[in-house]
Amino acid sequence: MPILALADVQQRVQEAFVRCGTSRTTAHSVARALVLAEADGFKGHGLSRFGSYAAQVRAGKIDGTAEPTRNPVRPGLVLVDAAFGFAYPALDLSVETLVDLAPAQGIACAAIHRSHHCGSAGLYAEALARRGLVALLFANTPAAMAPWGGRRAVFGTNPIAFACPVPGREPIVVDMALSKVARGNIMAAKTRGEPIPEGWAFDANGQPTQDADAALAGTMAPLGDAKGVALALMVELLAGGLTGANYAQEASSFLDAAGDPPGTGQLIIAMDPAAFGTDPARFAVLADAIEGQDGARLPGARRLAARQAAERDGILVPDAILDELAA
Repeated sequence: MPILALADVQQRVQEAFVRCGTSRTTAHSVARALVLAEADGFKGHGLSRFGSYAAQVRAGKIDGTAEPTRNPVRPGLVLVDAAFGFAYPALDLSVETLVDLAPAQGIACAAIHRSHHCGSAGLYAEALARRGLVALLFANTPAAMAPWGGRRAVFGTNPIAFACPVPGREPIVVDMALSKVARGNIMAAKTRGEPIPEGWAFDANGQPTQDADAALAGTMAPLGDAKGVALALMVELLAGGLTGANYAQEASSFLDAAGDPPGTGQLIIAMDPAAFGTDPARFAVLADAIEGQDGARLPGARRLAARQAAERDGILVPDAILDELAA
């Protein structure tokens, strides 16, 4: 299992996507997102996704040549059509649009539809925070969680991301799925042939399971039990209902090449602290209060530390992934 520089890995992934029928611009966007997720320690959203993505491009479930478009319907609102391509170019376009809109309006929103898996959602909230904005991102995903007391999945794991700029230091980044763990972690365990920890998921009969295959055929355990399901409902309505995207129960899987494109959605809200009369230094007060306690750390600190180590030392790339890229 060799250790490779991030730039080397990104180039290999990019060229592999091009060979599969993805445009070079889109391949760059997707490769960058996967390698950054891997570097941050979010392996379920990293290189393990390559094989299923490539298969979906070849099958036409993802349009590898699609170019996202934007429609500014209000001064502070832009609708973004991912055109059944990858989510990443649509997210990149949304970020660049909001960087201009939010300072002009104080608050601005991008609603993405006909989209796909958004990977490590925190990357896009973080990108806005690095431009001085406070950001929220909501994404719905194919059905994976049942309503509280039910057995049939109607909600996705529906990630929420938040990021806030802090002067003179890295931004605060919150990134979490509303299941106890991201579904990508179970997919990664399946790829490695490993069992999953107890409490992560249920099988198709609603029974707890540690078998990754049974978990993927069943439902995910919600974060915080009934409260997590309520939050998943909120995200479903924001990222699916409000954007005009498919609801979780209408979306095909992100994990295989079968069926129509999933057509899920993302909603991004960006706020300019200056419009609120707030000095971003105010955010540092709370950050300092947290980090001033022994053993406490800010959300996102571990991922940024992992990224810095990866940028310095490179990352371990499994031989199976290298073989997949070469093939």
